[in-house]
Amino acid sequence: MELFGYSLESIYLVTLILSGFITVLYLLFADVIEGAGEALGFLNPTTILAFITILAGSGYLFESLTSISSILILIFGAAIALIVSFLLHFFILVPLKSAEESLVYTEESLGGRVGKVIIPIPADGFGEVVIESLSGMISKPAASYDNLPINEGNRVLIIDVINGVLQVKDYEKALDWTDHQSK
Repeated sequence: MELFGYSLESIYLVTLILSGFITVLYLLFADVIEGAGEALGFLNPTTILAFITILAGSGYLFESLTSISSILILIFGAAIALIVSFLLHFFILVPLKSAEESLVYTEESLGGRVGKVIIPIPADGFGEVVIESLSGMISKPAASYDNLPINEGNRVLIIDVINGVLQVKDYEKALDWTDHQSK
């Protein structure tokens, strides 16, 4: 069968090559085009490109290897592409997106968390605090919020973050202070 003077086999092949090329370009420049994926929701560029590539690839294979009707080949190719795109979206892209977000932290999000002093914090100096999270351990420089020394091994409450330095208070003393304030 022909369409616009070209065989369907060659149309599928050209579409496969072009969609493969566009997919490679998308991989290289995905950060630039990130907003398009957010605006389209479920129909992000990755699933659209996967659908077109799989449709063109399966259409080319069916046209060149079988004698099935071209309409049936298009329907089978679209069904295969739809199923694979659906699986790609829900079993690869969605988990990757949520995993990527769970590893990110901001300095503002550290406020209120509890850490452990690994390098003692002098009264008017800096030490180091480690904070455990699901994604690993975060080690940050720290200074005492009250200008009181804090020993190694003590648990501390992170009050604020100023210029990348945690402002911390001894956790036991912070508990006593909040109990005193509430009475």
